[in-house]
Amino acid sequence: MKYSSLVERVAGEGADAWNTHYAASRAQARGEDVVILSIGDPEIETPGPVVARAIERLKAGDTHYTPIAGREPLREALARRHRERTGANTEAANVLFCSGAQNALFCASMCLAGPGDEVIAFEPLYPTYPATLQVSGARMVRVRAPAEGGFRIDLAALESAITPQTRAIFFATPNNPSGVIVNEEELTVIGDLARRHSLWVVTDEVYAGLAPRGRVPTLAARLPEQTVTVASLSKTHAMPGWRAGWIVAPKPLIEHVEALALAMLYGLPGFIQEAALTAIEMAAEAEEATRRFCQQRRDFVLQALADVSQIRCLPPAAGMFMLIDVRGAGLSGHEFMTELYREERLSVLDGGAFGRDTADFVRISVATSEATLAEACRRIRRFVQRRH
Repeated sequence: MKYSSLVERVAGEGADAWNTHYAASRAQARGEDVVILSIGDPEIETPGPVVARAIERLKAGDTHYTPIAGREPLREALARRHRERTGANTEAANVLFCSGAQNALFCASMCLAGPGDEVIAFEPLYPTYPATLQVSGARMVRVRAPAEGGFRIDLAALESAITPQTRAIFFATPNNPSGVIVNEEELTVIGDLARRHSLWVVTDEVYAGLAPRGRVPTLAARLPEQTVTVASLSKTHAMPGWRAGWIVAPKPLIEHVEALALAMLYGLPGFIQEAALTAIEMAAEAEEATRRFCQQRRDFVLQALADVSQIRCLPPAAGMFMLIDVRGAGLSGHEFMTELYREERLSVLDGGAFGRDTADFVRISVATSEATLAEACRRIRRFVQRRH
């Protein structure tokens, strides 16, 4: 029997980087002594009031169909939160509640570009971006944010990459894996190019609540008719399994996305939406707690590995990940990941999954306990020192 090649295309080129993580997860489930730093699943609990609200609504029978774009009180709360962060004139009609940021990006890309079109994305980028942005038939054009420039956007390369076929510019701020936040100067250039060429600007702000003061520079107020913002509760509220994300965009685009969501999702569970509403109402408190947690763990790792001269940790401006330059160990990111797990049973992620500029790096999650990080750092130190 034949199968569609679409699924292989959707899997993405970076999918192989997860093989070590999957092996480690299976080993951990068997009770083996492994340490996993290869995924961004914060080792803290979802806020108690959020869980309590979900349970309350489940017991009340809130398990029936809901509006495709999300319930009005939730959309209003998300719009209010977006206004507070960006100064944009956002209303409930500008918001669609979606099943996680990944689905939100998929819906946005499907509605903004198609066969023959091009979309620009800044590299390094999350491994699923290429498939997500190209599933509509559009072609993704990579613009480097090179390691030698501190993973900041090459603005000249961005301008050169724009063609008559370009429809949108996609980027994450803070970036995953680098933790770099797009600054005001970069945004000004991006905004000017978007105006001049009539381009959409799609910003993945899943980690924005973990940035200083819980916000990042944005074009939402300066370019409201061309800016799309994707966000979620996964990282800021330790809710990755709840699949609670959303899109903020001009109303005509939201209507297009709603038509797509009708076919794909047909609305999200009511008890999840009620829990998400509770999460938004306590967003400042929850984000501050997670932000402090990640900052403390980041500093712990930096200190623990500071004297391991063969590797170099790059402190992120925000987020829950850290890149480690492993060139001094004489290994590529993929070799370091593979051999570290084989010898020390510690799972990290190959930086090459995010692009060529991170091929000599590995990414670790710092959003776990100090005891876990201490053990991970001991294993990294042992692994590196055996080679020198």
